[in-house]
Amino acid sequence: MSRTTPGVRLLPNAITVLALCAGLSAVQFALTGNYVLTIGAIGVAAVLDSLDGRIARLLDATSKMGAELDSLSDAISFGVAPALALYVWMPGDSRFGWVAALIFAVCMVLRLARFNTLLDDTDQPPYASEFFVGVPAPAGGLLALMPVILTLEFGQSWWSEQAVVWVWTVAVAALLISRIPTLSLKRLRAPAKAVAPLLVGVGLLAAAVIQYPLIALAVALLLYLAHIPYSVRRYHWLARHPEAWDVPPRERRAIRRARSQRRLGLRKPRLRRVAGAARRAVQRPRADTPATGTSPAHVPRVYPPDGAGRGPRRRNWRRIGLRQRGR
Repeated sequence: MSRTTPGVRLLPNAITVLALCAGLSAVQFALTGNYVLTIGAIGVAAVLDSLDGRIARLLDATSKMGAELDSLSDAISFGVAPALALYVWMPGDSRFGWVAALIFAVCMVLRLARFNTLLDDTDQPPYASEFFVGVPAPAGGLLALMPVILTLEFGQSWWSEQAVVWVWTVAVAALLISRIPTLSLKRLRAPAKAVAPLLVGVGLLAAAVIQYPLIALAVALLLYLAHIPYSVRRYHWLARHPEAWDVPPRERRAIRRARSQRRLGLRKPRLRRVAGAARRAVQRPRADTPATGTSPAHVPRVYPPDGAGRGPRRRNWRRIGLRQRGR
């Protein structure tokens, strides 16, 4: 089948529609009080959202309609659905809960609108494609449901208090529209040596999700929040070092190590220089070697008598840069 056939172009859009259906189903599950399925449906929407764009680029089936459909699906699956689920679940006064839900949904839509405008910005530095501006939509939708996840797994506690849920929802909404750089998984490349350990890790992650789905999701979200300081530090380091913009990660690490050594006043050891001087001294032809084209390997070595030759030996030690041990 050709890459330009309508069937191939339909596949990424079909995945986007499935993500939209998963987000709408999360609302239906929340209205019926099944919050585990609500979280699962939003998680499925997040997985599908990460696949549709990659498949579209892989099949060369990107289109303007697909980009707009993806934004609308994200607004419903990760903005409207989590907001309504929190409003239905949130204890206490429904008026304040509705305000927090509105703030979250509006910030999600603003975040998606800014993301679409940044796609057409050609003035960004080369390293900007390695980061998102703010927390991406799938991560924000799942982070907003963290109080629900903890309550379902561990029961009622301080994380299910009314004020805590309001503050958490507004804080996640602020992360959505913030200028904080977060790592983009689209640009991450695993080295060949790490493929086998990563596959083992994927198997362990699948086992954890099957046995303890809510705990695994909560740990993953906490790890995502913990990576933000590293992401900010990496972003600012790249901004200060233009020489590292177009080099692979291994060379970037070498640049960081070299600059760290200079900043701390360290210098490399001189063992290599001493070894080179010693090698040149050994390879230097002896005075008793004939000037003919005969190889030194075929000339018999002449050893000095006992007690002789100490002067040249001391000069050799001084030339190498070492000092003879006192007897």
